[in-house]
Amino acid sequence: MPRYAWNKSPQEDKRRYFELIRQGHSGSKAAVTVGVSLSCGSLWFIDAGSMSYVESPISSRYLSQDDRIEIADGLAREESVKTIAERIGKSFQSVYKEIARNRKSDGRYQPWYAHNQAHQRRRRPKVRVFTHDDTLRCPSRNRL
Repeated sequence: MPRYAWNKSPQEDKRRYFELIRQGHSGSKAAVTVGVSLSCGSLWFIDAGSMSYVESPISSRYLSQDDRIEIADGLAREESVKTIAERIGKSFQSVYKEIARNRKSDGRYQPWYAHNQAHQRRRRPKVRVFTHDDTLRCPSRNRL
């Protein structure tokens, strides 16, 4: 059970707040539009970690922001993980892994924090060996 009043707001309010932030609205304007105080919106933002949001999913095999929101909503309603997994169209093992891997240090699962964690963990492109190693790029020069 959340201790602070700002966590008792409906998930839909949080979802709308972060949508407005992603669209470029200021934190104060987003908070007023949603109907919460500026300090409440600020606490949501701080609690989420950061706002590095990936607009388009890379592949359908990865969880999207909406999938993570659905997981959090299901956990808040105390639904079973298998029910949540069926609703979002993923295996229950994937949902279990997601919850275990991306929950906060205090044990809560928050979809925005989880999405940011997953985004930061994703593999980044590496420099190709041929672009920085001349001996591999031009083997004809090295035959002597």
